[in-house]
Amino acid sequence: MRAVDTNVLIYAQDPRDSRKQAIAQELIASLVDGVMLWQVACEFVAASRKLEALGFARHSAFEVLARLRLVWDFVPPSCAVMDRAEQLVTGHGVAFWDAMIIAAIEAEIETLYTEDMPSMPNFGGLRIVDPFRVLL
Repeated sequence: MRAVDTNVLIYAQDPRDSRKQAIAQELIASLVDGVMLWQVACEFVAASRKLEALGFARHSAFEVLARLRLVWDFVPPSCAVMDRAEQLVTGHGVAFWDAMIIAAIEAEIETLYTEDMPSMPNFGGLRIVDPFRVLL
């Protein structure tokens, strides 16, 4: 299974960088084995407010998530994910929300697409890929 980070969802809606928008949209459309992490869904709704000036209303974020729910499984965090996140925060200095996403290993996610974690190309079996760098 593969997942995207919040930045990929934001770029898919943001017309200010047409290259990143196209890459994000193509990636999302191609993920037939995609999953949506609960923490990414929550962060997307919160972060989408910065797109309001571009005509992307807050309810639009919920509409995007509703469409993705039709094709992707949504994965809520478990106690095991929280425990793994704590290990990542305390033992490796990873920021909490990034640690919650990386802890998706517990959800059997093989690849996470994000541009936010360049210093961690692989982490405990989770392959981290920057789709905007790879596809230059």
